[in-house]
Amino acid sequence: MKIYLSILMVWCGLVLHAQHTLSGKIIDTNNQPLIEADVYAPELHKGTITDMDGNYILKNLPKGSLTIVIGYVGFNSKSVTVEITEESTVLDVTLEESVFNMDEVILSTPFNKLQSENVMKVEHKTVQQLQRSGAVSLIEGISNVAGVSQISTGMGIGKPVIRGLSGNRVLVYSQGVRLENQQFGDEHGLGLNDNGVESVEIIKGPASLLYGSDALGGVLYFNPEKYANANITTATISQKYFTNTMGSNTSFNFKSSSETIKFIASMGYNSHHDYKIPDGTHVTNSRFNEFDVKSALGFELKNFSSDNRFNLTSSNIGIAEGIGVQNSHIIPQNPYQRIDNYIISSHNHIYFNDSNLDIHLGYTANNRREFEDEHEHEEEHEEEEHEEEHEEHLEPSLQMKLKTFTYDVQYHLPTIGQFESILGVQGLTQSNTNLGEELLIPDANMNDLGVFAMVNTKWDTHFLQGGIRFDTRNINTEKHIVEHEGDEHIFDAIDNSYNSFTASLGYKTTLFDKVETRLNLATGFRAPNLAELTSNGVHHGTNRYEIGNSDLNNEQNYQIDLAFEYKNEHIEFFANGFLNVIKNYIFLTPTGTTIDDIDAYTYIQDDSKLYGSEFGFHLHPHPLDWLHLESSFEMVIGKQDNGDYLPLIPANQFNNTLRGEFDIKNWISNGYASIKLESVLNQNNVGLFETKSDGYQLLHLGLGGDVKINNTKFNLSFTLNNALDTEYISHLSRLKSEGIYNIGRTAMLGLKFNI
Repeated sequence: MKIYLSILMVWCGLVLHAQHTLSGKIIDTNNQPLIEADVYAPELHKGTITDMDGNYILKNLPKGSLTIVIGYVGFNSKSVTVEITEESTVLDVTLEESVFNMDEVILSTPFNKLQSENVMKVEHKTVQQLQRSGAVSLIEGISNVAGVSQISTGMGIGKPVIRGLSGNRVLVYSQGVRLENQQFGDEHGLGLNDNGVESVEIIKGPASLLYGSDALGGVLYFNPEKYANANITTATISQKYFTNTMGSNTSFNFKSSSETIKFIASMGYNSHHDYKIPDGTHVTNSRFNEFDVKSALGFELKNFSSDNRFNLTSSNIGIAEGIGVQNSHIIPQNPYQRIDNYIISSHNHIYFNDSNLDIHLGYTANNRREFEDEHEHEEEHEEEEHEEEHEEHLEPSLQMKLKTFTYDVQYHLPTIGQFESILGVQGLTQSNTNLGEELLIPDANMNDLGVFAMVNTKWDTHFLQGGIRFDTRNINTEKHIVEHEGDEHIFDAIDNSYNSFTASLGYKTTLFDKVETRLNLATGFRAPNLAELTSNGVHHGTNRYEIGNSDLNNEQNYQIDLAFEYKNEHIEFFANGFLNVIKNYIFLTPTGTTIDDIDAYTYIQDDSKLYGSEFGFHLHPHPLDWLHLESSFEMVIGKQDNGDYLPLIPANQFNNTLRGEFDIKNWISNGYASIKLESVLNQNNVGLFETKSDGYQLLHLGLGGDVKINNTKFNLSFTLNNALDTEYISHLSRLKSEGIYNIGRTAMLGLKFNI
């Protein structure tokens, strides 16, 4: 008992000594107070809002340099670095009006700058913005961003594509942890649910300097939901219904924070039947369901803050193979996958007088099981017993467990003048274990280690950032001999190492007072993954036999990216162009043979290049301040050096959106109504085993806002996607070879209540 009392006294002493405060007033250029403006310290995951007089106070802050971000709807955000040296520090801030979106702090880049101060153009979207699109899944919502698309198998399986690059060339981060969920496979999605996710940041182009191997094509960085402000407790429940799939998405969220301890708990359940195509039939076994739970615990002591999170997503996903039995069962039939994905993270900051140490630790575990029938599973007599049979499955035909421990340690050196610098070390330890009777890849171990240094500086309107990095990766596997139907499949053992130097240099300035200009030069690399090196089996969902190549070398790329952005009170215009040259690009090619009556493919390499652009505008005409017209165009072309086109390159696309914003006094606030025309062009530039795709146009409608009826307040949203029930097939649909259309007309109704 004495020991526990001693620990409690020490802890209380630490808390009592952490009594540094920051206070001040937030006003506009007319000296009027801004009520409920956000004042947030990103490093501490801590914030507050201003009162009726525009005053705020942040308590229990560590000594040293701290970044404070102030934001208010309709005003330009500000990021201020303040030195917390006294027990009480005062910071008053004046914000300027802006008709466009608030500037966001970018957490996926190392110096956590506002987007307006960042040398890299990073797309930032809140989950609320993605949900307004009526997307069935998180990855479908992200694919509405210019330059981003998805390789899909029905509605439940989607892999992100950034500027034509996909697979594990696109690195995914969640809760600040590198997500390792067997992304080298094509037959499953991200394994993430939008429940408990605040926003997503999208880095287009090589980010190997920041994240090492597998960030060759870009990064999706999912930010978890923020804690409640100090001494606030909130609870929300939301419900969405999708007509096409008879789908339901339910989530519950609870937050509570004191001055020193913060807590979040959330749960979500997402369930969809087979989706319906425009001719009225359903795509058999495209159904899926997933359960998601998240929790977070944060606390602050003297010169120390910690953010600890847990996430479990459990999914049952049918593997659609065609138009078969039409039923309303919700439990997937064979073949289907059951995937459990665990993420545990701990993000810690240690503050010194003029520097700080950022330590991020993570553990992910992915358990993927695939179930198959040895007999025809679409017989009519199975329908009555369908649900019971699937609950009684005991042994999956394929089971792979992937366990990964990651670490990321960054030391932010003392600022010298306008120079900020970081020294860092990142790495991971990973193991893959097979437990089923089928093997696609063997048991394996992988170890990564990377060290890097980065420097950021600014003068006047000029920002410059650069760095260098060295990585090493070792992959070793066991030899396996698998007998199947009298054939012997051999997995030879490998013990390969891959090394690479990468560097980047970025520059941002303002031309002609209004044109924000960014120029980035970067190198990136990607070591071959386990599937490319060791595959020896049938991949269901892609319907091919894949043969690995243990002699593959690193992919190494060089990219130049040029971005322009013009903004005034009434119009915003952007134009981005890129050239991505990739040495030893790895891709599948048919061998011309069959194994087990399945077409065989193997992995080869060739020097390649991708180039393209995204450009568009956002018009906000005066005096029609409520009206917004947004238009964008995106294109990418991928070629091998021999002139052949690369596979899985998305078609060029136009998007045009007309949106109105409105308030109806005492009834609706933050209201909106939108109409969007999505125009996808023909894709005639195809790889050797692809077919060309026809273009199509889709019409989408949206309506929503915050509604108040008597004393009841709730958020209401409605979307109607593919309103004209157009028949179309996306070029990146894996059901394209079967001639199966994408989803037809679907309406989504969403409600969100504060409890």
